[in-house]
Amino acid sequence: MMYKYFPHTDDDIAQMLEKIGVSSLDDLYADVPECIRFRQAYNLPEAMSEVEIRQMFAQMARECQPLTVFAGAGVYDHYAPSVVKDLIGREEFLTSYTPYQAEISQGTLHYIFEYQSMMAELTGMDVSNASMYDGATATAEAVMMAFHAAKKATKVLVSETIDPKTLRVVQTYAKYHDISIETIAAKDGATDRDDLRQKLAQGGVAGVVVQQPNYYGIVEDYSGLAEETHQEKALLIINSIAADLAILKTPREWGADIAVGEGQSLGIPMSFGGPGIGYMCCTEKLIRKLPGRIVGMTRDNRGQRAFVLTLQAREQHIRRQKATSNICSNQSLMALYVTIYLSVMGKEGLKEAAELSYAGAHYLCECLVKDPRFTLKYQQPYFNEFCVTYEGDIESLQRRCTEKCFMAGVKVDEHTLMLAVTEQRTKEEIDELVNIMTETSPQKA
Repeated sequence: MMYKYFPHTDDDIAQMLEKIGVSSLDDLYADVPECIRFRQAYNLPEAMSEVEIRQMFAQMARECQPLTVFAGAGVYDHYAPSVVKDLIGREEFLTSYTPYQAEISQGTLHYIFEYQSMMAELTGMDVSNASMYDGATATAEAVMMAFHAAKKATKVLVSETIDPKTLRVVQTYAKYHDISIETIAAKDGATDRDDLRQKLAQGGVAGVVVQQPNYYGIVEDYSGLAEETHQEKALLIINSIAADLAILKTPREWGADIAVGEGQSLGIPMSFGGPGIGYMCCTEKLIRKLPGRIVGMTRDNRGQRAFVLTLQAREQHIRRQKATSNICSNQSLMALYVTIYLSVMGKEGLKEAAELSYAGAHYLCECLVKDPRFTLKYQQPYFNEFCVTYEGDIESLQRRCTEKCFMAGVKVDEHTLMLAVTEQRTKEEIDELVNIMTETSPQKA
């Protein structure tokens, strides 16, 4: 055998090569130009024992300097009870296989059902699907839903105050489905309602996408937005960071038809940016347009509670052209993580974490703006994230903070820094960050 961990014998390989009509494995790459083939030895270390491997990784870990995180922009450093990591590995839950065969998938189907129930309650919507890749693709799929629900409208309006990363994903999806994306102007960090009304009045709008809190951390007032949107036969889509809904108005309370967003804030580790989990909930009227799958609860022939895949409007189950989406994963492990996190934290735990995040962000902002170089950029209500203008070199400021083991926010532009606080940050950490950021600077009286 050529490779220690490959199951194919030399005879197996010879038979397969003969079947496809080539004489060697190299022939499979005959179309690859010789000039771009890699012909050198791979830079791989010699084989090591388990002890040596552990020692190597331990040394690598010692060389990494963990940072105290005051950055957000869609990924947040939230606390997760230690029990979550233990429970997600239980054999009745943990699986990489799609739960098509209900008889042997009751554990998986059960937690997906509970996930859907919790997300529907958190957003206030009627129904939730079994999760999406991330918040950006969930938003793009919601745009697709609005487009398919409309009879002739081919235009979707998206607020400039949503996360730029999400906007780019939406634009990519739209480009290949002949959907026109128009942005709604921003005014003082919030959606310009006058510009929105003008664009709605032009007609042909299938949906309107806004974010709450928006990318800059501002809590926008969407009073009357649903009525204005529905009057023009369009759907209202609200993107939210999941954890923030513990104390903010739900998308349903704002009159949304579809609620989407990123669920990483529900205790999932930051993990250098992923994986996260996208959630998608909607009104009952739109359930047939919902991508992914929905798990339902029923009774078996003995009268016992059982779970089944109730709705599967996917290309794997129906004709491709009739599929609502070609998404082929429900981020099941992350859905399990979120389900256990929500179960352990409970309503009061979620609310307390959100309130601590809110209080910490406002305390940090109040301390920073005492320095004349820092000014709150938008005079708008904010949650746990805010933007300040800085009279100086932001990158130099961030490097100074990094040297002191602090990740000081996200640079928005040359003079704007966006900072986030979660319940993980203590008063002592906030005070230390402020001292680093304002050192050698005169203080306001």
